[in-house]
Amino acid sequence: MHTGQHIRTDSGSSWFFDAGRIALDFAHTGGFADDPDGRRPRARLGELLVTPADLDEWLGDHTEPIDVGATARELQDARALRAAIGRLAVAAAPAPTGSTDAAARTAVAAGLRAGTGRTRPAPDDIDTVNLFAALPDVPPSLPGGRRRAGANRVRLAQALSSVARDAVALFTEVGFDDLAADGQPTRLSRCSADDCGLVFYDSSRGGTRRWCSMQRCGNRAKVRAHRARRAAA
Repeated sequence: MHTGQHIRTDSGSSWFFDAGRIALDFAHTGGFADDPDGRRPRARLGELLVTPADLDEWLGDHTEPIDVGATARELQDARALRAAIGRLAVAAAPAPTGSTDAAARTAVAAGLRAGTGRTRPAPDDIDTVNLFAALPDVPPSLPGGRRRAGANRVRLAQALSSVARDAVALFTEVGFDDLAADGQPTRLSRCSADDCGLVFYDSSRGGTRRWCSMQRCGNRAKVRAHRARRAAA
C-alpha cells in the first residue's frame, strides 16, 4: 500500500497531497462533507469517487488490483466508511496553533501536537470502521519470489478492510482524549494555513510538518511572509 494522491476542491483547484496514511488519503477523496459543527477542512473537497469504477481504480492504485468491479451499493458502502474515517480524523486532529513564534516552533519540533481542538468520536463512526475492519483484509506479501501466494487480485471487501484496519491502527495510536494526550507526542495534525485544515499524519523525523503541501499552502505562506517583510522594510 502507498499513500498520496491528487485531490481537488469543489472550486476546481487540484494539487498533490500525501496524508501519510492510506485511511486519511481515502477520507480525502471527498469525505468531510457531513460536518454540522463547521470543522471540516478547506472548501468542500471535490468528489473523486463518482462511479464504482473510480472506487475500483483508487483501491487498485493504493492496495491491490480488484478482482470484480464494485457495484453501486458497494460504492455507497465505501462512501459510508470514508465519511466515518473523515469525521474521526477531524475529531482526533488537534487544531493547528497558527503561531510561528520560537516557543511554538519548539513545541512542534518536540512533537507536542495534542491538547487543543479535539473532540469525542461518535460511536456510530467507530462501529462503521470496526465493521469493515472485521472482514479479511489484503494479505501482505514479500516481493522477490517466483510465485504468488493466493489470488492475483483481491476482492473489494478485502481492500476496504485494509483501509479500515489502517484507520483502527491510526486512531488507536493517536487517541481522541485531550486530557489523556495533553503534552504527549501525536503525529496527527492539520495544515496550519488558516483557510485549509486538511488532516495528515506527520511522519517527518522531528514531527515538524506544518502544511498539507509545501507546493500549495507552504508556498503561499512563504509568499505572504516575503511580502510582509518587504512592506515593513
